[in-house]
Amino acid sequence: QVQLVESGGGLVQPGGSLRLSCAASGSILTIPDMRWYRQAPGKQRELVASITSGGSTYYTDSVKGRFTISRDNAKNAQYLQMNSLKPEDTAVYYCNADLRAIGKGYGSYWGQGTQVTVSS
Repeated sequence: QVQLVESGGGLVQPGGSLRLSCAASGSILTIPDMRWYRQAPGKQRELVASITSGGSTYYTDSVKGRFTISRDNAKNAQYLQMNSLKPEDTAVYYCNADLRAIGKGYGSYWGQGTQVTVSS
């Protein structure tokens, strides 16, 4: 069974940093695209950043220059380094991956979510 497990959330002061991790497990063949989403209270889930297997990246405007997405293809893992955090970054962060697994074909999978709170 394919699973995405996140770690690394928490409480941080404005201007601080956090690093989120997400590891995919199961009979995975390939992961073309990996993404991080976030959802703040009362708001829709939004795409924060994405990365292809070749390393091409996308960032939403509000995090450009502060967040960095990366991946380790050998470990089926992705990371989100978040610097210069602001209170408006407070949200539940979800990892997402489009992947192909043995016996399942291509599908989109989600992590359980991890809370990031930026507050003094």
